[in-house]
This record gives sequence, C-alpha cells and structure tokens, in this order.
Amino acid sequence: MFGFNRKNSPLLGIDISSTAIKLIELSRKPGNSNTASASYRVERFAIESLPFNAVVEKKIADPEMVGQCIRKAVIKAGTKTKRAAVAVAGAVAITKIISMSASFNDAELENQIQLEADQYITHPLEEVNLDFDVIGPTPNNPAMVDVLLAASRRENVDDRVAALEIAGLTATIVDIEVYAMENAISLLLSDTNQTTDSPVAVVDIGAANTTLYVFNKGQIIYTREQNFGGQHLKDDLQRRFGISREEATQKIIKNDFNSASEIEALDTFKDSLSQQINRALQFFYSGTTFNHVDRVILSGGSASLPRLSIVVEERIKLPISIANPFQQMSLSPQVNAKDLLCEAPCLMIAVGLALRGF
Repeated sequence: MFGFNRKNSPLLGIDISSTAIKLIELSRKPGNSNTASASYRVERFAIESLPFNAVVEKKIADPEMVGQCIRKAVIKAGTKTKRAAVAVAGAVAITKIISMSASFNDAELENQIQLEADQYITHPLEEVNLDFDVIGPTPNNPAMVDVLLAASRRENVDDRVAALEIAGLTATIVDIEVYAMENAISLLLSDTNQTTDSPVAVVDIGAANTTLYVFNKGQIIYTREQNFGGQHLKDDLQRRFGISREEATQKIIKNDFNSASEIEALDTFKDSLSQQINRALQFFYSGTTFNHVDRVILSGGSASLPRLSIVVEERIKLPISIANPFQQMSLSPQVNAKDLLCEAPCLMIAVGLALRGF
C-alpha cells in the first residue's frame, strides 16, 4: 500500500535515485498564535553514492547493494529512527482521479474501488499495490467526491521495501516521486512567501533525465521528462580527457574546471541544459492553456554547478533560483550547515518524503 491518510511520527525520507541514497530526518514544532505555520528542524541528513547500475531506469536492479548503501547512509547520519518513506518513479506508477458517491463511508469506498479498479489499471490486480485518497467534493456535483487512485506493480514496491529491510528499516510509506516533489515545492514556496497566481516551474536535473514540474495553486499540474542529465557532462569529460567515470564525478563535485577545455565542456553542458529547459517549457505552453511561468527553480545534483542559474536565466529570459527547502528550517547540532547548503538542491524529494511523517 502507498500509505495515504496515515498520520505518523517523524520518519526518514529516503530518496533512492540512480546514483545515490539521499536521507533526511526532520522534526516539527507546531505553530502557535504568533506563528502562521509549523516550523521544521533538520535532525539528520546523509548522502551515500550508489554503485554503477545498482538502479537502472528508475528500477532497483540490485536490492542487496541498495540496501547496504541505505544502511551506510543511516550510520553516517547517526539516526535511530527505523521508519522510512520511499517513492517509486512516476513512470512506473498509475494515477487516476475518479468520482465516487459522497455517501460512502471509508469501508464502502474501499470495497467499491476494489471492484472498479480493474477499469483503470492495466495490470492484473493481484500484480499491483494500490491505494486511494479522497481529495474532496467533485466540482459541480456535491453528491460525489473525487478520489485519487494510485497503483504500481508489486515488484517496484517490493524492491524498495526489501532494500529498506536489508538496511534494518521499515517502509511505512511508499509514495510516488511527483507527490513527494509537490510536498517539497509547497514548503519551499510557503517558506519564501513566493506564492503566486502564476505557475512556477521546477526543473529537477537528475543523472540521466531532467524533469520539468509545473506547480500552480498548490498542485503539480504538468510533468515532462527529457533524456538529458548530469551524466552527459560526465560522459563529455571522460571522452575529452580520457578519465574514468569516478574521476569525472569528482571533478564535478569539487568544481575542478581549470583548463580552457574543461571550462568549454562545462559551458557546453550549460547551454545544452538551457535548450532542454526551454524546449520542455514550450511543450508545456503548447499542451496547456498557459503561455508563461512566473519563474524557474533548479533542483537536482547539477543545479549547484557554478554560474548555472545565471547562464540559464540569460538563455530562457526568466527569473532563475536554486532550490533550497531548508532555508527557513533550523538545524540540529549534528548537521553541518555548509554541507547541507551544498546538497540542498538534490534533496527535494527526500524532504517531500520526510514531510509525510507529519
């Protein structure tokens, strides 16, 4: 099950990406009469690199190896929390909003969804995990409610559950990445008082893919994934200079771009990424009723590349900022503020998952 509607104590948000395990633990202090909203504190965080091909095309290829890396991240973070939230990629999940009678109680609603689910899910029901959440009244029909149905093949869920168990953790919630990102964006915009009536674009630059999320009125209304990511810069560095994948990775992490050829490779990547972002936005404009976004927020591991936001802003003519979901959070003494700031753009999904604990 995906864990909709479950209110739990703090848990670990664990983002299993194609290159690393990203772990976040948050605590929350409730708001009071002088505080508009609850305040959060970062208790622990850790990032642990994954071996090449441990996760391939959003699927865990080696649960044992991934589990051991999660265990290392838990030890590195120093957390005692055993409950965790993870997410499957949107590409391997099915979501559908359906309308049901508002007169149903929870048990009746669950029974009816079980009866009707095969209309919306392409796989045999015995091969999937599914869950649902009541969103609210159906517009213009008070006798009905809109229900979000979510499902994924059991293997996608079971592999993540197994990896957590290998690490000594319990999978309390298996979410979907797009909803984890939605949680993190909501927090980010509310923390910075950047709410707007216009859509906001978030560009998540992963290793293999770059995903455009368009956020409007509290929800992600559009996503588009493009086959371009930080790996393209690594590949170019390897090809130009005959270095290993690990050496290229370290050069990027340490911002070790000194020669004219190295700077040229970095500039080429920035220009290509700008083109990809602009292309994704054009698809959004042509496929919806919107013709602009208010601004673009860059997230993901490559978002911290030097001067990337400046170059992208020059190319696409929109305000650009770098995602930092922690800017209004306090930090526990165990958290290195400099390290957290450096990694903040790639921790959005982990934060969105950790927020599910509240």
